[in-house]
Amino acid sequence: MVQPINFDELIVIAPNFKKRLSGVTSTIVQLIPLQRRTGLGIATAGAGLPADLPKLSISSLLRLYRLPRDGKPRVWHARRNTEMLGGLFLRHILRMPLKLVFTSASQRKHTIYTKWLINRMDAVIATSQKTADYLQVPSSVIMHGIDTDRFCPPANKAAAKQAVQLPKNKKIVGCFGRVRAQKGTDLFVNAMILALKTRPDWIAIIAGRATEAHQQFQDDLKRHISDADMGERVLFVGEHTDIERWYQALDLFLAPQRWEGFGLTPLEAMACGVPVIATDVGAFAELIEEDRTGHILPDLEAATMADISGRLMDDREARSSMSKASRHHMIKDFPIIREVQQLAQVYAQVSGRSINDVFHENRP
Repeated sequence: MVQPINFDELIVIAPNFKKRLSGVTSTIVQLIPLQRRTGLGIATAGAGLPADLPKLSISSLLRLYRLPRDGKPRVWHARRNTEMLGGLFLRHILRMPLKLVFTSASQRKHTIYTKWLINRMDAVIATSQKTADYLQVPSSVIMHGIDTDRFCPPANKAAAKQAVQLPKNKKIVGCFGRVRAQKGTDLFVNAMILALKTRPDWIAIIAGRATEAHQQFQDDLKRHISDADMGERVLFVGEHTDIERWYQALDLFLAPQRWEGFGLTPLEAMACGVPVIATDVGAFAELIEEDRTGHILPDLEAATMADISGRLMDDREARSSMSKASRHHMIKDFPIIREVQQLAQVYAQVSGRSINDVFHENRP
């Protein structure tokens, strides 16, 4: 059930101007319910979000002209170029009293247009130190956290596999995310074709969807799997909103991306007690504790991925140790409440409020 928006208490607007599921969308979906429970007046704007999140309609945007009860400006928290532009339009064209915050996950040189947008923000957040190094303005590093209640180890691994209709007597390695070259789905497939040949007790699954532009890429991968006689060993299982149930069925997770901004999937896997092997992109090297919760790959070669994966597949004790360490690492260092608290500090600073005014556990 959608909670009504109290405009007297509304402090933060988190726009989402992309209909398709993405890492940014997933971040918003996880953050907003907890932000609201801790007392932050926050609502979304845009499309592609669950119906139970509080969302501003186009007509209700007009109510942003009126300041909250405390008389201080609201915060427009953008995470994409289009959302920065939307905030600038509301503030400079429609003259709404807003402060603009941008979270950047990009790890490449920004275009002139993006730099122009960023330079007009009141505060900038980087999701990792790597990202901060590409910014040419002062920024705060706030790494994403994970909901360790939603993403948690299963009570029974065999039952977790059966719950998603996977064989309970097989070990399972997974790769989750959009099916495309950027995400390295082909690297995963090629690595698994090599690694699974001599390991009949393992299967591999790919969870995610291919958009129309990448449908041929997926079709080619399926043909490659069939030609290698691995049609029953490397499976495409589609896209799922209850993705935590699929993580719980895994014994090993691979993040084979060629490029990534931040990358939530290793956090989600480790929170479920699944060791992670990942390429050295995005924030992966800042998330994974080498040889304790998983491994960072030295290159983007499928043979290297197959070799390191195979060693961990063959070492049950190492996987068990990494599983426990991964869960502990997420609870200790990456709880989502930490991200909520650090964001609240930015909101307070940029809007001239005290932290208690922004982040108040006792607010109704």
